[in-house]
Amino acid sequence: MVLCCCCTSTSRVVTQFFLFLYCKCLWRGLKFVVRKITGRCELQRICYNNKPGARRTLKIESSLRYSKNELCQSALSVHPDCVEKTVDNIMTLKKINPDTNPQLSISLQASLFQIVGYRGLVAEVEKLRREPYDCENLKHEEMLMKLWKALRPDSPLTGRISKQWCEIGFQGNDPKTDFRGMGLLGLHNLLYFAEHDKATALQVLQDSLQPKQRSIPKEASKMSKAEWEQKNFDKAIGYSFAIVGINITDLAYSLLVSGALKTHLYNVAPEMPNLIHFQQTFCYLMQEFHRFWIEEDPCDIMEFNRVRSKFHRRVLRQLKNPDMALCPHFAASDLHLVNL
Repeated sequence: MVLCCCCTSTSRVVTQFFLFLYCKCLWRGLKFVVRKITGRCELQRICYNNKPGARRTLKIESSLRYSKNELCQSALSVHPDCVEKTVDNIMTLKKINPDTNPQLSISLQASLFQIVGYRGLVAEVEKLRREPYDCENLKHEEMLMKLWKALRPDSPLTGRISKQWCEIGFQGNDPKTDFRGMGLLGLHNLLYFAEHDKATALQVLQDSLQPKQRSIPKEASKMSKAEWEQKNFDKAIGYSFAIVGINITDLAYSLLVSGALKTHLYNVAPEMPNLIHFQQTFCYLMQEFHRFWIEEDPCDIMEFNRVRSKFHRRVLRQLKNPDMALCPHFAASDLHLVNL
């Protein structure tokens, strides 16, 4: 019986191997035939048959990654200063005349800038995430104080260590402990939201602090006080603003490093995606999660992980559409917020 299982496993591996070889050879053969018929290489067909943005750049990225030529493969990781030279080398390699194909060079450069820009953005975001909050670092402390002043402009902070931090959604008296998971990235995102879209950030904060009174059933008047408390009809569904902001930072980070965010960023950044694009995306995700939380109408904060997972799946579904741009013309203040 064991021998039979081993034989079956070996047979499956051999079958998959030959299937891989067949598909690989067939794919290269088809590319050769299509080029002979159309007179254009794969990169030309992609650039001429797809509109600018994710639909084009994702296909160019795939074509270069799976190319058998090292020059094409290495193009995905070149320095931005070398993009123009790299495109010239690729066109020479593919025997494409730049004089008769001027638009091709422009299109390839634009897409390659997006590709290397995305890689650079991942590295920059990762660096911020790995940098821990240091209360001895004056720049870190200044950012934290700016966050407080932006969200609580009329309430002076009584001390660096204070219960007041709970008013903007931190868990304890010292916010530095809450930045452990996302490092400085969480603080950068929260501060960007509070400063660049202050009205919306203040509205979300205000809503998050308010409980929502559930509808009172007709039989409530017949309940005793103990029965009423047990039913918890007046359970708050607010959440901790800062903690949720750090959590949504983690969600945005996971979308970025997994590559899921390429669809959005390739559609909104005509050249190189940068940190501001990422922070704008975070702001959008914050307010969309706020709206989603209200729509889900959870019983209490204990349902946070369920709601977050459901929200994450919805965003992933949206990003599967190559034409998707989560916030094509970002202006968070213009987006309607549903108040609690």
